[in-house]
Amino acid sequence: MNTAISIQQAAAATGLSVHTLRYYERIGLIDPVSRLDNQHRLYREDDMRWIAFLLKLRATGMSIQQMLRYAELRRSGDDLDSVSERKAMLVQHTAALEAELLVLQETLTVLHGKVAMYASMEEKLKEPVN
Repeated sequence: MNTAISIQQAAAATGLSVHTLRYYERIGLIDPVSRLDNQHRLYREDDMRWIAFLLKLRATGMSIQQMLRYAELRRSGDDLDSVSERKAMLVQHTAALEAELLVLQETLTVLHGKVAMYASMEEKLKEPVN
């Protein structure tokens, strides 16, 4: 994306509502977005990349409070403390997500087994009785 886009276009591109984009900016999850003279927001490529990352975090269950902390650290710059804390947050979140995926995979294996069992039962029940 070489040019800035409107809030409506950003909403369509991200799947977020215009209201949610404004809310994210108001609470500090998104940095203040540049504006035209008429105060209409303009979302630039960097804004859209940041929003895409936030959506990934949200999709994995990271809380708004955690995302706000991450955004705060990001805004504070790339000093050692900020970088280390952001890394630690992502390492911890990644570990929790991996644990959750393991549980889901185990559950999926059980469900596949049940489906196979019922398929086998169906086939036996369809066989003619002698």
